[in-house]
Amino acid sequence: MFRNNNKINKIKVRHPEKVNKPDNFQIKKPSWLKVKVPNSKGYFETKKIVDVHNVYTVCQEASCPNIGSCWSKKHATFMILGDICTRACAFCNVSTGKPSKLDLFEPARVAMAVSKLNLKHVVITSVDRDDLKDGGAKHFANTVNLIRKKSPNTSIEILTPDFLRSTPNSLNVVLSSEPNVFNHNLETVPRLYHEVRPGSRYYQSLKILDKAKDINPLVFTKSGLMVGLGEELKEIIQVMDDLRTARVDFLTIGQYLQPTKKHFPISKYLTIEDFYELKKIAYSKGFLMVSSSPFTRSSFHADEDYQELLKKRINSNK
Repeated sequence: MFRNNNKINKIKVRHPEKVNKPDNFQIKKPSWLKVKVPNSKGYFETKKIVDVHNVYTVCQEASCPNIGSCWSKKHATFMILGDICTRACAFCNVSTGKPSKLDLFEPARVAMAVSKLNLKHVVITSVDRDDLKDGGAKHFANTVNLIRKKSPNTSIEILTPDFLRSTPNSLNVVLSSEPNVFNHNLETVPRLYHEVRPGSRYYQSLKILDKAKDINPLVFTKSGLMVGLGEELKEIIQVMDDLRTARVDFLTIGQYLQPTKKHFPISKYLTIEDFYELKKIAYSKGFLMVSSSPFTRSSFHADEDYQELLKKRINSNK
């Protein structure tokens, strides 16, 4: 029924909760923010591995603008727990609705794909699964453990949900797999949570980042912010302070890009200079690592950033 190019029909499939919402005005994207259609050999080789192993990537599902750049280098960010999210965040392009039954073979397929891509560093993220008692925690741990067996020299970064509606020990289960980096994105400032992340809670997200350090003080913790949704500078600075209080090591700041007219409206496009200033402020707060640019996303250049984090930790311990 929906196998055509009609945009409204595509929205019905991916975002049923947004179909009847009024269109939001879309600001014209600056020319320097536009990316070329990916067509490199490396891109198609990565796509083939992803397709053959029947795995999901956030690169595709969230319409990441960096897919051409990353896949040309055979860098992919895997999305587990299926491709249907139980939340309906106003900014996100991942499909929402009722998820399928948990695929117990998915962790093994992801581990095989990571091995085939010969990744030095891999980022594993997921949809929210509020329908599962543990929020998918065991599935995360299984995925990390199988990657370790298949690719023992690969460092692993996980970008998890907030486990808001899951069993109390979910975070412990995830961290029992000992990932190298634990990431959970705050995404935006507290004032905008009700509109941008209606199914989430700011202080729950902050809490799991802090708790991750309690469970494993040696794990690098990381969080990210989108900008351009109507937040003010003082609010961004307050979030930075909150993250440092939660002992977060690494902050990413990137430009929000509105996927469709039905998604949360973009307020403005920040300049390169704006991102540089945010980076300086963040470093002044004590973050070990800061990535701040229009194209910054949680997994963009994550491999290089992890190596830089390791160097900084080694130097700080001398």
